[in-house]
Amino acid sequence: MSSLKFFTLWLLLILCIVIVAFNSCDKDDDKSNSPTSDQDVVINGVKWATRNVAAPGRFTAKIEDFGMFYQWNREKAWPATGNVTDWDASSLTSTQWEIVNDPSPFGWRVPTSDEIETLFDSDKVSNVWTTKNGVSGRKFTDKTSGNSIFFPAAGYRFGSDGMLIGVGSYGGYWSGMQYENYGFPYYFYFDSEKADWLYGSNNMRWPYDRRGGFSIRAVENSLLKKLESQL
Repeated sequence: MSSLKFFTLWLLLILCIVIVAFNSCDKDDDKSNSPTSDQDVVINGVKWATRNVAAPGRFTAKIEDFGMFYQWNREKAWPATGNVTDWDASSLTSTQWEIVNDPSPFGWRVPTSDEIETLFDSDKVSNVWTTKNGVSGRKFTDKTSGNSIFFPAAGYRFGSDGMLIGVGSYGGYWSGMQYENYGFPYYFYFDSEKADWLYGSNNMRWPYDRRGGFSIRAVENSLLKKLESQL
């Protein structure tokens, strides 16, 4: 082999290594720091995002950040702090969270009721009230893998007027499903004493009104994530 060919092969090899390394770093940076991407964490077979949804199409900057509140099946984001004067108290009649109204970043979606239920399988997942960087919330841990996920106690906004309630002491997270034909959406909630998942009803002291503002923690949309990886 001539010295010129040898040099050319080495140059191509180095170039390939640089390209691969650059792409790997770029993907890692996107997942770790990008407001539109996130590292997933598998808890009892479900891939969850590690951060709440902030504005539509964006995650919060930090795991403990509250993000923004959403009314059920509405894409408009409401702040998790302060008062609001233009709260939308009109009724909602949808039977599921429509794709067009899903504020989750690309490759993610609002979880189903079945996916939420997996967090509360006490044989496989434990949860405790804790704090992360001074923010109170619940940590759910997969008993087999040791993977854990933190949900900040962002509170919620009351359905009739948008009043902010329970900041630092309560967390409420939507699913994209409703309970059969009764019109009550599934969600999960927690405070310092307990955590549970359920659908809302008039007999429960927890907010159920789909006009209320809850947090969203997205799960992986496997089809879109596959497409994203090919872009």
